[in-house]
Amino acid sequence: MKRQQIVIGTIAVALLAGLSGLAFQHAYQPAPTLLQGQIEARQYQISSKAGGRLAQLHVRRGDQVQAGDELYRLDSPELEARFQQAQAGVNAATAIKQEADSGARKQQIQAAFDDWQRAQAAQQLAQATYQRITVLFDEGVMAQQKRDEAYARWQAALHQASAAKALHEMAQEGARLETRQAAQGQADAAVAQLAEVKAVLADMQIRAPRSGEVSAVMLHQGELVPRGFPVLTLTDMNDAWALFQVREDKLQQFVDGATVQVYLPALQQRLPFTVAYKAVQGDFATWRATESGADFDLRTFEVELRPQGQIVGLRAGMTAIIEPTP
Repeated sequence: MKRQQIVIGTIAVALLAGLSGLAFQHAYQPAPTLLQGQIEARQYQISSKAGGRLAQLHVRRGDQVQAGDELYRLDSPELEARFQQAQAGVNAATAIKQEADSGARKQQIQAAFDDWQRAQAAQQLAQATYQRITVLFDEGVMAQQKRDEAYARWQAALHQASAAKALHEMAQEGARLETRQAAQGQADAAVAQLAEVKAVLADMQIRAPRSGEVSAVMLHQGELVPRGFPVLTLTDMNDAWALFQVREDKLQQFVDGATVQVYLPALQQRLPFTVAYKAVQGDFATWRATESGADFDLRTFEVELRPQGQIVGLRAGMTAIIEPTP
């Protein structure tokens, strides 16, 4: 009986020692770690190239919109006035160009022709008068002074006729090439200025660049909107990913293109994600996914994982967890 008690006691002591050893070994083994990240999604800050007053706001926070849907409309009387001014500038420059291209009017050409004919007739009369006075001078009945005066009048009439002919030809030819080119340049500049105002004016009606959900509304109807200031934030959950801060000694677990199971506590689902991106430069993390027992600082790298399919109910900011492999 006593021997049996001794055997049982020995076995109990050995069993207790074994359990103690296992507990000691388990206590000094590194605890399995998990990585915690969050879901990110592509966001678009919706703004306008022009400023104005928010005249119409068609969406609220949480609304689903499709690409091309009108989101809001601005009103700017100053821009409307600039448009009217630019339109008037185009009309004026076009009229100047047409005048340069068309040349002189037919009435102006006819008047120049009549002046030329009148000057030509005067020149012919002055020439005939000079010839008659020359004959009388040769006969000795006319003084040389009179002949010289007749000659001067003839030469003046000759040059006047030549000038009138040149003016008639110039009227027929129209404006100079340089004048037409300058008028064309002014017209092109006016058209470009109008196109610029039109482009800004068209941006007063803002449409959704992508399908998504309105996640933030910064301004409301009736408020002034500065140029370039975002009025809405649009979040596209179809372009979402899980972002993790991974310590460099764990980075080898994330091979480009590899599939990783990610647990989403909010959805209570484990879903496959694909390693899509690893930061090319590490940084010191503001928080660490695991504790390090190393004697040196370990950097962390951003790792981006893309879902392999559309996830119903996925929201930006949800916690994403990569559990340790057994």
